[in-house]
Amino acid sequence: MRFCPAVLIRHVAVALVLWVAPLHGALATGTGSSADLQADPAPCVAAAAANDDDRIVAICGPLIDNSKTAKTDRVKALIARAGAHDRKDMIDSAISDYDAALRLDPALADIFNIRGELWRRKGDRRRALADFAAAIKLNPDHLTAKGNYKSLAQELERLGALMAVHNKPSFNCAGARHAAEKAICANPELANLDREINAVHTKVVREAGSDSRRAGKALQREQDEFIARRNAAFGQPGYDLRKAMRERLDRLLAIESN
Repeated sequence: MRFCPAVLIRHVAVALVLWVAPLHGALATGTGSSADLQADPAPCVAAAAANDDDRIVAICGPLIDNSKTAKTDRVKALIARAGAHDRKDMIDSAISDYDAALRLDPALADIFNIRGELWRRKGDRRRALADFAAAIKLNPDHLTAKGNYKSLAQELERLGALMAVHNKPSFNCAGARHAAEKAICANPELANLDREINAVHTKVVREAGSDSRRAGKALQREQDEFIARRNAAFGQPGYDLRKAMRERLDRLLAIESN
């Protein structure tokens, strides 16, 4: 079971902050609303304060399902149970509880942000981004939501850039002249391999050049010679283009790791 103290503290804090103030007010005056008398939230509050996830699920569930539970107490119980479900790696159940809480009270910026984090963990980036945006709209100073929105937007931008070049080589296939280049353009695996070779080559040349122009030029000559050999040898008996490209990539990766 995944356990993160920071996440646990945050979930419990959200539920208890919503609960404790009005509960203390009722205790201080010795009075409570008729709804408080009809459905007592105290056992659920105690379970949340004790960080006992099994008790939260067992005790807060009946409070949520009780038709006599006040709306505010149902929202708080849903948030407490959602946090327990999250810590028990029951993400779908946690999202379902947050959904219900937000239907009852759509002004909870913290809950939009937390639900967005769950959507992101599930890989649903579109819903995650929408939830982070909703949290920021409700609270423009919500630093966590702003950080989540920014990092996810950057991630989506990177993914978009990768998709734009997926199965495409490092060169323009419209200008391919050599048979080896045409073979690379026609094979997605070889195209991706060529692009990876070019990316690592560019990196090692840049890093070497920052220390020594001679070293950078030597690496560039090595790459030019590989491409010339590849173009000349392709189609000859025994020549394996895929093998040659993988060997070149391994060579570049070894240089990069040194």
